[in-house]
Amino acid sequence: MAFFLKCLTNNLLLNKAEQSGALAGLPDWDLSDLYASPECIEISNDVNWLEVECKNFSTDYETNLSTLDAEGMLNCITRYETIEQVSGRIMSYAGLRYYQETTNETRSKFLIDKQDNITNITSHLIFFSLEINNLDEVKLNKLFSTNAKLNRYKPIFDRLRTMRPHQLSEQLEHYIHDLSTVGSSSWNRLFDETISGLEFKVSNETLGIEATLNLLTDPDRAKRESASVELAKVFNKNIKIFTRIHNTLAKEKSIQDKWRKMPTPQYGRHLSNHVEPEVVQALRDAVVNAYPKISHRYYEIKRKWLKLEKLQVWDRNAPLPQEDSPLVSWPVAKSTVLDAYADFSLEISDIARIFFEKNWIDAAVKPGKAPGAFAHPTVTNVHPYVMLNYLGKPRDVMTLAHELGHGVHQVLAAGQGELLSSTPLTLAETASVFGEMLTFKKVLKSATSKEQKRILLAGKIEDQINTVVRQIAFYDFECKLHEARSKGELSSDDINKLWMSIQGSSLGPAFEFMEGYETFWAYIPHFVHSPFYVYAYAFGDGLVNALYSSYEAGYPDFQQKYINMLKAGGSQHHTELLKPFGLNASDPKFWELGLNLISNMIDELESLDDL
Repeated sequence: MAFFLKCLTNNLLLNKAEQSGALAGLPDWDLSDLYASPECIEISNDVNWLEVECKNFSTDYETNLSTLDAEGMLNCITRYETIEQVSGRIMSYAGLRYYQETTNETRSKFLIDKQDNITNITSHLIFFSLEINNLDEVKLNKLFSTNAKLNRYKPIFDRLRTMRPHQLSEQLEHYIHDLSTVGSSSWNRLFDETISGLEFKVSNETLGIEATLNLLTDPDRAKRESASVELAKVFNKNIKIFTRIHNTLAKEKSIQDKWRKMPTPQYGRHLSNHVEPEVVQALRDAVVNAYPKISHRYYEIKRKWLKLEKLQVWDRNAPLPQEDSPLVSWPVAKSTVLDAYADFSLEISDIARIFFEKNWIDAAVKPGKAPGAFAHPTVTNVHPYVMLNYLGKPRDVMTLAHELGHGVHQVLAAGQGELLSSTPLTLAETASVFGEMLTFKKVLKSATSKEQKRILLAGKIEDQINTVVRQIAFYDFECKLHEARSKGELSSDDINKLWMSIQGSSLGPAFEFMEGYETFWAYIPHFVHSPFYVYAYAFGDGLVNALYSSYEAGYPDFQQKYINMLKAGGSQHHTELLKPFGLNASDPKFWELGLNLISNMIDELESLDDL
């Protein structure tokens, strides 16, 4: 995005002499709002309280839930909520410290020890969801109807009870719970530590995964190629580890799905997202059908701009020929996002500003730090934290806008309490993507030339393709991976072939694929940590595109309705949350609205094309 910086509020372009200091002063987390230190007495006190309270909770309520009146059930739920809050606080602190430095053995041990502690302590609670699911429907509804405070928690009961057909015996649920510390969580840690520990040698420099991936957006094509080749080389060198991780986790999931009578590997994710399988399928089909008019068409335009016979994988996120990408300083990134948020809502910008003022952001790239970016909600009586790996790229500004959107959403939803604040994944991307769109539109509005608009539009289209097209392609890859694993152990070549089977169809004929690209599935954390998570990004983008269209069209009282939607957290189904805007995600035409918005951007881009 060549002229991104020219459109920023402070109009600050950094020349090469200035770039060395552009990333100075990036913030680190202040985790003291959670705990002062790993050794502080408060952690020990909280662990001890949990141990006593979980035992007491089990004594008071196990086998007794069916005898409770409305007031007794409310007391039970609020005690459970407090347990969730205290345990969540401990694990948030341990996890955030670990993500700052995943190669630090002391931090890793602290996290593992606390996971073991909490897993053992909370094993007393396994009966809770099982017995909730065995309660008589008529009696339960009567309890809700007689107590308004209890009725507020009804969505929790509704979600738990969707698992009724899939729950196992209490003994088996205990076994799965206890096994989790040496099952999926161990394989997740192995993946994280392996990825974080990889070293890549590019241009006589030794780099970590994040810095190497960043080179794929470098203006120097030779450098992008070198980085791609090195990524392939290192992935291939470690491919047996990644293959083992994926095989094991997919098999473990398949075993649990079999015992729980899940009809498909994706079904559990749909249940946890509170979204109907047919809605996800409609989204997937709509995106796949739109590949030719979106990704295929855009990449052909990009191929012409780059004057290439074929695009290589290292050209996919390449800057355009007109681009000159000086670094964006942290103060400029901050003001850009906050100003864009303020233009929409002062309430939202004021919340976002607190993240900067109180060091709720960890932004610098550091050895051993977890790659990528995220916003962690922690617990509702503290506040979220945002992690970035800020390198000063224009897209890093958009990442900041994205993660701050999550943070604002989490702050607003905290009023729902620990059990109702968490938003289903399908809606969890709403505020983040909307924040990106606000920032982009502000910058685009400030553009003063055709060239500026062309660069900005191209950048946004690429972001949308990465979020919608690529994530649905990832979803298809996961579907194929889990289906294939159900028939037997997969070799590295097997997984490589599955990966390549979706690349051409999603990216289009403008591309050819280098030898080694078949291993690039190996570094994507979502496949390991959150199977089938990826479609939530496409869901969120489609939803936001529809929402933003309503906002631009002047939908009445939009800002307040939007804030109310964020405040709802996970207390309502997506159909109820979208109703005030006149939108319905169950309608197949809903997804076409979002996809048409992307296609229209490409139309606008073509109208600016002088080629």
